[in-house]
Amino acid sequence: MHLLVSGGTGLIGSLALRHAIGHGGIDRITALGRRPASLDSPQLSQIACDFASLDAVADQIQPADAAICALGTTMRQAGSRQAFHAVDHDAVIAFARLVKTKGVRRFAIVSSVGASSRSGSFYLATKGRAEDRLGTIGFERLVILQPSFLLGDRSEKRFGEGYATALAQLLSPLLAGPLRRYRPIEADLVARALLRAVTDDGAAAGRFDYDGIRRLAA
Repeated sequence: MHLLVSGGTGLIGSLALRHAIGHGGIDRITALGRRPASLDSPQLSQIACDFASLDAVADQIQPADAAICALGTTMRQAGSRQAFHAVDHDAVIAFARLVKTKGVRRFAIVSSVGASSRSGSFYLATKGRAEDRLGTIGFERLVILQPSFLLGDRSEKRFGEGYATALAQLLSPLLAGPLRRYRPIEADLVARALLRAVTDDGAAAGRFDYDGIRRLAA
């Protein structure tokens, strides 16, 4: 299998890349990003790109079987709604369309719990519109992971993150029934679920939140 990856320098994307390297079912990995991931492997090749103009690197990408998209930012990092939309919607769709032309049949992406194009939250509505657009591209298997708060060591520390992590873990047991989907989840589990979604012949398509992600990762 030749696997294409975007967002490989982020929390989940970098973990997914690490798990992909050495995976018995993957022969080659091509990572696309604005900056290279800090990984070195004979399996891995990296292409520097601007997701707003992916046509410039299209000829460098060989036909592939599957793709993982871990692109994403925050409103704080983006600085504006326009900049956020450019990453979490426009770049995602541009990557998906490009990989479809390279023969990709299986596509997995990290979105967010509560994502819906009808949401009153700009963040969740943007995620939801991206999910809807992905559904029109025509992948044989489209897997959308919708985690809540992510637990893991980020390269870029965020203000109040330690407090938020402790609070999320404290409240997690109280989130039962329909609220289980909002439980915090380890980023490594999400990364493993992403990889299994595109490598396991028996994996199902669709949307997965907390419990579904954990089952997929297992």
